[in-house]
Amino acid sequence: MEAAHMAKVATKTNQITEILNKQVANFSILYMKLHNYHWYVKGENFFTLHIKFEELYTEAGLHLDVLAERMLSLRAVPTATLKEHLAISSIEEAKNSENAEQMVRQIVSDFSTLCSELTEGIELAEEHKDQPTADMLIAVRSSLEKHNWMLDSYLGK
Repeated sequence: MEAAHMAKVATKTNQITEILNKQVANFSILYMKLHNYHWYVKGENFFTLHIKFEELYTEAGLHLDVLAERMLSLRAVPTATLKEHLAISSIEEAKNSENAEQMVRQIVSDFSTLCSELTEGIELAEEHKDQPTADMLIAVRSSLEKHNWMLDSYLGK
């Protein structure tokens, strides 16, 4: 009975850490994409977006750290190279050809993707009674949802 219980716990932990690791990858790519946008945004909204992108990449870096440290606390090993992150991320790198509006639209799209994936992670964590992971993912999703509302408002939606 003990071996079966341990196998069940290991499976649960593996499912949760796979979800967390994908988000580590996503936030790593997002962190670099937001830096790219911060550095290369041009146009009449430069000052507004330059500051906003810095705010967003700073927050993305914090989320990245929290996600990776949660994995470590679960005795899992987060990916830590860009090559590994690109292989499993749902978020693509910046194209280096986006104008300011395209940058904002891409961030909204990326945040929407992340929110969907975070919701799946929240449901899995709650199903397996991993409240600390669920709470952490809820906080990240809540922040992204607020940013999307603000960015949509910026775009006039």
